[in-house]
Amino acid sequence: MAGHTRCGISHLLTRSSTAIGLIFLMLLMGTSPLFNAQVSLDSSEPSTADGRQALSIEEECDGLKFEDLFDYDFASFIINVGDDWATAEMDAGSFVNGSKSSVVRENLDGLFEGLSGGANEYISTDERDAVRAIGPKCIGAMDTRIGMKEGIAHRGSPDWNNMSFVEDGIGLEEIDLVPTNHPQERSCQNLGAAQGCKEVPVGITDDLQIMMFLAAEQSNNVRFDKLPNDGDSNFTLGLNVTNMSYAHLELNFPLKQGLRLANYSIQDTLVNSDGTVTVTENELLSGPEALYLPDGRLRVNQVVSYAPSEYPILRELFIDFTTMAPESNNAPEWSSNAPEDGTIIPMLDGTSSDIIAVNGEQTETWASDSDGTGWKLDCTFSETGWSSSLDSDGNMIVSKPNLKATSSDAECYVVDPFGAASIDSRNWTFGNVFTSTAILSTTGDSIELTLTPTGLINEMTISAHAHQMNAMGQMRTVTLASDASTISLPLEGLSPGMVMVMGQAQSSTMLDLDFMLDFGLEKASLPPVIVVNKNLDGMNATWDADGFTFTLQGDVLDPDGEDVTLSLSLCGYPTNDFSRVGSGWEIDVPIVSCSAQNPPVTVYDVILTATDESGTMTTLAVFVPNPYSNDNTDNNEDPQIIKETEEGLPAISLLATLSITLLGAAFAGRGRRD
Repeated sequence: MAGHTRCGISHLLTRSSTAIGLIFLMLLMGTSPLFNAQVSLDSSEPSTADGRQALSIEEECDGLKFEDLFDYDFASFIINVGDDWATAEMDAGSFVNGSKSSVVRENLDGLFEGLSGGANEYISTDERDAVRAIGPKCIGAMDTRIGMKEGIAHRGSPDWNNMSFVEDGIGLEEIDLVPTNHPQERSCQNLGAAQGCKEVPVGITDDLQIMMFLAAEQSNNVRFDKLPNDGDSNFTLGLNVTNMSYAHLELNFPLKQGLRLANYSIQDTLVNSDGTVTVTENELLSGPEALYLPDGRLRVNQVVSYAPSEYPILRELFIDFTTMAPESNNAPEWSSNAPEDGTIIPMLDGTSSDIIAVNGEQTETWASDSDGTGWKLDCTFSETGWSSSLDSDGNMIVSKPNLKATSSDAECYVVDPFGAASIDSRNWTFGNVFTSTAILSTTGDSIELTLTPTGLINEMTISAHAHQMNAMGQMRTVTLASDASTISLPLEGLSPGMVMVMGQAQSSTMLDLDFMLDFGLEKASLPPVIVVNKNLDGMNATWDADGFTFTLQGDVLDPDGEDVTLSLSLCGYPTNDFSRVGSGWEIDVPIVSCSAQNPPVTVYDVILTATDESGTMTTLAVFVPNPYSNDNTDNNEDPQIIKETEEGLPAISLLATLSITLLGAAFAGRGRRD
């Protein structure tokens, strides 16, 4: 933190060469295919690496900072302090654009000089993976630039409670260091390259990102000595922001009653040529902005900048916090958008004891605070065990211990972080307004949704439709009063697969209830329809003059609107060499496979198969006689559907089958008219 870096910042900035040596040594000892290169060092000759053979990663990376290794255009740092006031989660992301990105690639490629594929003017996926492998251990030894000190407002160097990285909690990722499918991409040319290794010139200027985040199955990636009073007493947070060219810092603290930002200071320290130290307050940079999340937690945002021309100035940010009540504090007030007394707050029945009763977009308009400190809802429920809270997004969460409990009255006040409450309260009723069940219709073309009122609302209007991610069925509306009602929601226009029910309930005495219901219903896949067109002679096929090939034409359509693939089999030999234009298809079928059989086949039974995206198939048998043969008993039979199958979805209904038959007849009629 500030104490570490005040006297050592210039030293730290000169240690990038040490980091280069570290990565070089790790490559020599690693297991990647990169490490198969033959490197020979003569022990009789001094080597730049000789003095580092005994050094650990921790020793090499100790004291370094993110900015010592990467020159970024913009960086974002998000720190979430844990409820234990001893651990934290840090997310960091840097954006490197244009010419700076080529410098990063060139520097990384240069780290591997002396190894196969290293320093060859190309950055490879092998080099990228090698850096990833040692990254968490190196970062675990780096400085976080952040420290805290409990007590009175603190400035200066000594006795900081510095945050440190936790190696096991560090996750690393990059985007486009080696861009996928880049026009200048090539397979790695070096010996020992991993299978599938790709590389691009270091000079490309494609933007890239480098990110650090919480590793999977870990709870924190930063720790510090626990604050003795868990944030209840005054404390100062200090940040060294030297060389942060342009960055956004976000600090999120645990819920603590009355915690607020009391003061701040941005100090620039310069060691003059005569050894004297000059400390000045930087008043050009904007200070931190504090806001309270809907759940009551304090968030602090800070934008910092540092121009290259300002080096070697040491820049430190100090933010003072307190839980002491402000000298003056105005209570928050209800707005005209807040529900009136007696309003019903509708909820859906479900399997969870925690229910989102109102979304954050609504609740944020219910009150205001002239001091700008934020507010929350404090509700007392008539039913034992019921409670409510606002989450970080402002959603109102209602908790009830008994899932069978349907409703409860509540008296609610608006309260600011320092305990000041609105003068008047609002009295609302929370509860389920209807229950619901749903099944597929017997025909499979609609959802039968049954709604049963709970009696909390005398009358409400409910609009609903069948819903998928990218499609929705026709809306249907019903008025629900004292009795249950069933409405049919058409599935027309939806794809086969899972279907939900989406809608809204409205009444003059309650807030609108938007709902999305999942009953585990699937729309069945209808089989494709295949039609073979007759030629002018009324035949299924048209023969070439040589008598060795015939042509079939027709149409194929999927009632569900899915793409359909076609295949054909004759005399045991398959093909899918169809010409397709819209719904129309055409294929030339040689008979050589039939003629080669013993005895030769002279009557041809063609099998056409259409398969849609859901795996549902229709198989059609087409009889094609040989006009040059004398043993044809039937000159031309109509094509016959011999199989319709569905993969993984319920069988189609009689009505659906009839629809397909009619559709096929329509195609056939069109073919004859043509």
